[in-house]
Amino acid sequence: MIGISDIEAAARLVAGHVVRTPTVPSPGLSELLGAPVTVKLELLQRTGSFKARGATAKLLSLTEAERAAGVVAVSGGNHGIALAVMAAALDVKATVVMPRTAPARSIALVEAAGASVRLTDGMDSAFELVPRLRDEGLTLVHPFDDPVVIAGQGTVGLELAEDADDLTDVIVSIGGGGLIAGVAAALRARRPGVRVWGVETAGAQAMSEALAAGGPLPVAVSSIVTTLSAPSVSRLTYDHAAALVAEVLVVPDREAVRGSLEFAEHAKVWTEPAAGCLLPAARQVLERVGAGARIGLVVCGGNVTHREISEWTERFGLG
Repeated sequence: MIGISDIEAAARLVAGHVVRTPTVPSPGLSELLGAPVTVKLELLQRTGSFKARGATAKLLSLTEAERAAGVVAVSGGNHGIALAVMAAALDVKATVVMPRTAPARSIALVEAAGASVRLTDGMDSAFELVPRLRDEGLTLVHPFDDPVVIAGQGTVGLELAEDADDLTDVIVSIGGGGLIAGVAAALRARRPGVRVWGVETAGAQAMSEALAAGGPLPVAVSSIVTTLSAPSVSRLTYDHAAALVAEVLVVPDREAVRGSLEFAEHAKVWTEPAAGCLLPAARQVLERVGAGARIGLVVCGGNVTHREISEWTERFGLG
């Protein structure tokens, strides 16, 4: 399990390389949900998502030999962007394996940062390619199955604990579980009374299915939210969720897109559906915990185009 000392060490390591993002009350979302809401704006992070934290922590932990050989990552979008940009900043050669279903803009951003991109037919085949690349000498920077990466993501929770000390419930999106594992570990240490809730989209339910089964297992991925579409969680992230997370909620893709539109209208921020799903989840949390809740939302990223949001809005009849 990741401890607070690991997260504090990661915070010292990445300081000066990543942004300490704003933690602010949202009057608009508070009015919308009928409860006080505080947002942690990780969409203002370098590369547009929290992923820069874990990627930077891992890159800075490499030996000189590992840095010289280069790194490889698998990504549906944000992790690949983060690794490509931060590796370029730290003069490390990066290869990113991405499914062809990844957003075109994400692929373009990875290439623009100077990383080598390998496209596969899906996330399963992307993960299957990695062992061959590791055999070539590249160091894997896993999006979530790495204690250094999780500690890096945990710096989100460390900052949240320092900047918002009156929260009762914090909601975190889950792909492979690295973010929620780190945030939950930080909050358990610094704000032990705070409940941490996870949220997934239907068709990207790796953590909720793992919790139901008693351990990680492969899942079928069909959600439009590619940044949450891990084919399974890891034992490491599962163990953290099982021990530290109150419940993992599941919301439909349609409601995640509606949440992105609500973020834009009521909070004045542009979020991807991986963050949009926080709002329907917050409504479920408020139904469960009742009056007196003070909600914290980890707004994980904003890497989505206007065209994508427009297409989903039309597809789901949300216009």
